[in-house]
Amino acid sequence: MPVTLTALSDLATLDFDEIIDVRSPAEWEEDHIPGAISLPALDNEERARVGTIYTQDSPFRARKIGAALVARNAARHLEGPLAEKPGGWKPLVYCWRGGQRSGSFASILAQIGWRVDTIKGGYKAYRSLVVQAVHEAPVPSRVVLLDGNTGSAKTELLHLLAARGVQVIDLEGLANHRGSLFGHRAGGQPAQKAFESRLAAALLRLDPARPVVVEAESSKVGDVSLPPPLWKAMRAAPRLSVAAPLAARARYLARAYADLTADPDEIARVIDLLRPHHPAERIEHWQGLAATGRFEPLAAGLMEHHYDPRYAKQRARTATEGSEVFSTPDLTPETLAPLADRLAERIAGF
Repeated sequence: MPVTLTALSDLATLDFDEIIDVRSPAEWEEDHIPGAISLPALDNEERARVGTIYTQDSPFRARKIGAALVARNAARHLEGPLAEKPGGWKPLVYCWRGGQRSGSFASILAQIGWRVDTIKGGYKAYRSLVVQAVHEAPVPSRVVLLDGNTGSAKTELLHLLAARGVQVIDLEGLANHRGSLFGHRAGGQPAQKAFESRLAAALLRLDPARPVVVEAESSKVGDVSLPPPLWKAMRAAPRLSVAAPLAARARYLARAYADLTADPDEIARVIDLLRPHHPAERIEHWQGLAATGRFEPLAAGLMEHHYDPRYAKQRARTATEGSEVFSTPDLTPETLAPLADRLAERIAGF
């Protein structure tokens, strides 16, 4: 019988060796069950072709052509990634709705002798559980915000807090973006649905009896949006704010954004995006600093004239609780470690 998912936690308890997503690569790229592997029954072009025949010509002809394509692709997977699977291997297969693609692929695997099953409702059943977790249910733990102006090493402190046993959710890590115009990271951002799957998995791991620390963000991290329950909890959350001198933050940013400073063309492109917000003379000055590799004064100028004023306006607009300030003279590894200790001690009191 197909497996019925009643909660996201079911995925951790299922007795299967591997979860196989047989949807097209485009469907996989948009989102998939965490830990699943992609073995498409139909590729993007094949899926579009079969769908067109189904709606514009003949459902029977579409099923016949689709079956031939699924068999051909299944043979390729059997001769490739599945070639060394043992006789007792137990795969769990899913497609979009738990229909023909997963059923056809599972039938072929079953004929070999593998103990295979499918997910009832397919990806749509899984997706409905993700929607419940991130869009309908409240955040299971009390949220505490780690705040501070740009360059305050908040993400690094978040990781240091995690190493000290504090519950954290790294939203920028889940979104693969540093949350600013200069925030692009290698590999690009996940689709909105994939981000929500990552967030749902992080929420599932929380202990409701303990607070969870997240970095203060806007309602979007790059191009992905924070679901309303999380954003609401963040707006109402107490804030622990890191305060460091501008020069210290500039030094930190020049070090933390080394991947970006290695790409002068990208820096110049992003600075140009700021032209509508600043005088031409200031933009040209910033471009000159970037072109000559003077990244600390560039970071200082960007923070003083762009990021700090905007961050202050956003904080005044969205914050509903006061902020406890944790000052530090510098943001070197030697000063961040004791700062993380102080923050962890305070968080334990929530």
